[in-house]
Amino acid sequence: MSWNWQQPDWPEFRYDAAVLTSIEERFLVSSGKILGTVQHVNPVERDQFRIDLLSDEAMKTSAIEGEILDRRSVQSSLRRQFGLTPDAYPTKPREQGVAEMMVDVYSTYAEPLTHETLYRWHDMLLSHDRHLETVGAYRQHADAMQIVSGRLDRPTVHFEAPPSGQVPSEMDSYAVWFNKTAPGGSEPLPPLTRAGLSHLYFESIHPFEDGNGRLGRALAEKALAQSIGQPSLIALAFTIERERKVYYDQLERHQKTLDVTPWLEWFAATVLTAQTVTLDRVGFFIGKAHFYDQHRDKFNERQAKGIARMFREGPEGFKGGLSAENYISLTGTSRATATRDLQDLTEMGALRRTGERRYTRYWLNLEN
Repeated sequence: MSWNWQQPDWPEFRYDAAVLTSIEERFLVSSGKILGTVQHVNPVERDQFRIDLLSDEAMKTSAIEGEILDRRSVQSSLRRQFGLTPDAYPTKPREQGVAEMMVDVYSTYAEPLTHETLYRWHDMLLSHDRHLETVGAYRQHADAMQIVSGRLDRPTVHFEAPPSGQVPSEMDSYAVWFNKTAPGGSEPLPPLTRAGLSHLYFESIHPFEDGNGRLGRALAEKALAQSIGQPSLIALAFTIERERKVYYDQLERHQKTLDVTPWLEWFAATVLTAQTVTLDRVGFFIGKAHFYDQHRDKFNERQAKGIARMFREGPEGFKGGLSAENYISLTGTSRATATRDLQDLTEMGALRRTGERRYTRYWLNLEN
């Protein structure tokens, strides 16, 4: 089997640009909507929105690789990185590392890509990992860099990257390509085309001992931010994680060919979905601000705790809605008191109620 990097015309990816024209236009329109809508969020809420979105992205980009992070630790680390007042929750090395990388990607998006950029991100992300031979530099081991699954004695090889000795020259070419295809570069590409190619190209080189998926998605974010002139603030990793198997299938399929139109179509559609998710979240934050303006001084301590916990679940809320049992567990109160509290919240318009008896559920009553 021949991998894409073994083919004679590597890395000349082939694709039908005409197929992507309309979706590229939709991306730019949606980007304008997001940036315009964010302006309606007050500065304090905007900081929290940024923290919540980046923490979700940090959580999901790690979850794609099977790594589960502590959300509160990630958020605490992000607040420190942005110079905001930190909470008392302790930060952990793994969470602090991914938070540092996310903020660096966010704040340096306009800078050209260099080897040092990638080394810095890798060091931030994996300096805590004592099992890696090389951190903050490209891999150097002599063994083949393979993505495998299955039994140890009969593994299935999904992909094999270029040998370590070839990586420096491959990454020289990659950095040159990334910078010349940027807006203002000598060979600029449309936003989604460039972001999709940047991710596939990087993953095909797989230059680091570990962390390639997370860095590759960070590069796609950098490419998108450069195309619109500011951090994109889209839920890309969040959206990819929901289609994790399809994502890996698409990568595997297109690491065996240089004909990548289907990959670019899939990636572009995923970005548009991520933009929709982000618009929903901006609406959620605006709704949250209006909600507290209307109800802030009306809650007792138990109700305030329950409402705050519901907001932490995000736009989707509690799966299946908040039940009386959920409320009792959250507040530590009796069933009779929970019933009164929930009825009071419904009557004041803070919650809406669906179902009857044991199927009764409560939802945040937000303005559209």
